[in-house]
Amino acid sequence: MRPEYLVGRRLEQVVASWHLYGSEDPSGPLDVWLIDSEQDFTRVTTGSDWCLIVERSAPGPGYDMAESGRVEVAPIRDETPFADRLGETIRAVDEEWDPDTGRIALVITFDSGARVRCGTWSGDLSLTGG
Repeated sequence: MRPEYLVGRRLEQVVASWHLYGSEDPSGPLDVWLIDSEQDFTRVTTGSDWCLIVERSAPGPGYDMAESGRVEVAPIRDETPFADRLGETIRAVDEEWDPDTGRIALVITFDSGARVRCGTWSGDLSLTGG
């Protein structure tokens, strides 16, 4: 899926999934879902081949993995760089590609000039702002 359809849309909400294990701090996010002004859901996550997956799909419920912990799905608070971008309009989206694995990053630029980079690092989802 090409994420250019996000340009011109306002970021209304972000939902994320987190791996929780015992009393340890949550790891992740594993996935993020961007909910825009058109009420479309865009899921950003990593694939088993370490590529970055961007697809239209709604978040599902969390789930229990018994002794391996659980995955919680909830709206973000301040846990990701998207928290400060809520209510802003997306001005541009740029993709970074690797010839072996495919898409490795999605850079979203907002009207304020701020950017959020969604990337894959050693198979994990990495979110950085600037």
